[in-house]
Amino acid sequence: MLALRNFKTLTRNVASIFNSFSTQNPNHELSPIPSCTQYDDLINAAGRERDFATLRYLLNKRVREGFFNTVDTFKFISTDLSVLDELSKHIAGLNGFTRKSSYDSLVAQLAKMHRIPEAVRVTEMMSTNEYGATASTFHPILNALSRKKEMAKAWRVLEAMRACGIQPDVTAFNHILTAFCYIGDLKSAANVLESMEEEGLAADSRTYDALVLGACKAGRLDGALSVLRRMMDDELPALYCTYGHVIKGMVRSGCNAQALEFVRSFAGKDPRLDAENFGILATHLIRMNKIEEAKDVVKEMENRGFKMDHQSKDFYELNKFCL
Repeated sequence: MLALRNFKTLTRNVASIFNSFSTQNPNHELSPIPSCTQYDDLINAAGRERDFATLRYLLNKRVREGFFNTVDTFKFISTDLSVLDELSKHIAGLNGFTRKSSYDSLVAQLAKMHRIPEAVRVTEMMSTNEYGATASTFHPILNALSRKKEMAKAWRVLEAMRACGIQPDVTAFNHILTAFCYIGDLKSAANVLESMEEEGLAADSRTYDALVLGACKAGRLDGALSVLRRMMDDELPALYCTYGHVIKGMVRSGCNAQALEFVRSFAGKDPRLDAENFGILATHLIRMNKIEEAKDVVKEMENRGFKMDHQSKDFYELNKFCL
């Protein structure tokens, strides 16, 4: 009888949240197959009410239906961090992948809030209890610290990973490397590369992207091009933004003709990349008031049939009769 009463109570709680969600969103009917956003909204509603029975039910249900957790699954703790310990205890009662993915999302939310000590504490608890902590669990923490250039703390997180028996992967190092390269600290970036080599990690496309960015930030366009050539020799696909770093660096240095030649040298292989590269070049020439050079680029974009952003399109329309 007790089990039956508990099940009926749980059913009423879930129905109440669904009804509440529909009331709060009168123009949005809950679809037969919910979305990740709808599940996040329902879980956050349960969390704000501290209805952990319903919260656990929804976490299990969404995974069964193939909807993964997101960085917003536990957004409700951003306004009430006092619930963290109780929430963590209830997540521990879940099983397998549902538990791991829930903890990973909780860590991501804490990192987004820049509550780094709490995020690290959750990762350590996951490791101690063998709840599936992996290198990717720590990535949001390293990303948050690197974005704020808190590099000493980021290095300590790498040590925390090792203390948990988790080998830092290339993505973990890339977060730190990108931060150093963004500020043009090539010496520290070189130290990161040495650490990666000591760990036996091979560079990936994001690693090379960071190095090209660092060289451009330091005004070393020759170094950026050298890294890009090395990347191609290693048969690693360059990210679109990697080409963008070089284009922007050339325009900032006044190497406008070289920038156009650079863009043309890659044209014809990937239409989307071509449109991206020509668009970045046009935009930055316009912003730098390089009118004549910008005219040549937008004219070529029009001739090649590339889609232009609003700024380039307006510039083209204004100047098309004198191109």
